[in-house]
Amino acid sequence: MKPVKLFYLRNCPFCKRALRYIDEAKAAHPELEAVGIELIEESERPDVADRYDYYYVPTFYVDGVKVHEGGIYPEEVEEVLRRATE
Repeated sequence: MKPVKLFYLRNCPFCKRALRYIDEAKAAHPELEAVGIELIEESERPDVADRYDYYYVPTFYVDGVKVHEGGIYPEEVEEVLRRATE
């Protein structure tokens, strides 16, 4: 399983949706349940966030590679999780 990082902001509506979509994808696809996601709230962890190249949240990295940045749809979240299982 590849490591996944999610950079988000607590009050960001797109980030709230992304977190909900993660839960929904894992519930609908049991094979994705094992995907672990390191959640990094960027205002609380600027030391970590500053080491990554992104501008918008939510931003997903899989195995150190940025795979999504900005507003997101459920199918895109599922794709991110599936990349972690490859």
